[in-house]
Amino acid sequence: MKISNARVYRDGRFVPGGIEFGARITGFDGAGGIDAHGAYVVPGFIDVHTHGAVGADVSDGDAAALPGLSEYYARHGVTSFCATTMTLKEPALIRAAECVRGFVRPEKGAKCAGIHLEGPFISYSKRGAQNPDNLHAPDRDMFDRINEASGGVVRLITVAPEIDGALDFIRYASGVCTVSLGHSAASYDQAMAGFDAGARHATHLFNGMEPFHHRKPGLVGAALAAGAEAELICDGFHIHPAMINAVHKMFGEKLVIISDSLRCAGMPDGEYELGGLPITMKDGLARLHDGTIAGSATNLLQELKNVVSYGIALESAVYAVTAAPARSIGLSDSIGALDVGKCADILVLDEALELKAAFVDGRPVYGEL
Repeated sequence: MKISNARVYRDGRFVPGGIEFGARITGFDGAGGIDAHGAYVVPGFIDVHTHGAVGADVSDGDAAALPGLSEYYARHGVTSFCATTMTLKEPALIRAAECVRGFVRPEKGAKCAGIHLEGPFISYSKRGAQNPDNLHAPDRDMFDRINEASGGVVRLITVAPEIDGALDFIRYASGVCTVSLGHSAASYDQAMAGFDAGARHATHLFNGMEPFHHRKPGLVGAALAAGAEAELICDGFHIHPAMINAVHKMFGEKLVIISDSLRCAGMPDGEYELGGLPITMKDGLARLHDGTIAGSATNLLQELKNVVSYGIALESAVYAVTAAPARSIGLSDSIGALDVGKCADILVLDEALELKAAFVDGRPVYGEL
């Protein structure tokens, strides 16, 4: 297929021209292809931290729900996602991992890039919306069993570095997947010890950790000092726009925009469940019944629009939902950029950043040109 007369995102900037592709990108001539009328052509978005949407949650361990979830992502520009689990008991995590292993992408759906284990090796005091009954000490054998059940596709695991046994666990797990620090009460020194042990990522920066203070920089300051990648929820509720701009200036290309979406994403306000805990969504904001903000009801396409409206350049915003997350889970060789030989996971966006068309492995999954 060929698309012509487009603004194609290559090497961090938009270049006038076209793109040609089958299952993989083959070139950038595009002459004689479908006229995009000046639309943006960008890589498919990659969400490395999403629990669910449209009534489904990865933690349910319901294989029948994953295709619908995959189709929801594709309709919102996400072509690859990490199925993200909550802090659960091992049998529930095994079931969720087995569902991912058996997942077959539907014709109009996004690809599952693997699993993000958000817990259970996290801090009680910074558990946020995680169920405290399911917290567990870091356990490499348990981790190995879950990874094996997934078919070896655990891409990310969130760990609190200050809890007993965490540093030894990080040293081990960082040889298997990306280790992210989060849901943690770690001091700066404790967090730096975690990064020194092999972590290189921070889970939803600012949320589920000590505040960034000029005398107590904490995990946020350690992530910056260590050159770690930093997830950020840009739904307009979790982080103030001024702080989003500040993080972009501080972390640059290490910024990874995530949705942290829950089963209530794409659903009306009402009562829902998260990892065994009841949540209420009102006006698009999900909270536990004690008032704690839970994950989000957003998606990466909306967040892209949000951060651009906050003043971040479109080129930088696109990088934070494509190349940065691909790098964070070790898949830059196949997704996250429009390069010859990489998967033809492609989006076409109009001037208002509305999704006109989406392709996964070169096949249309949404819209038309």
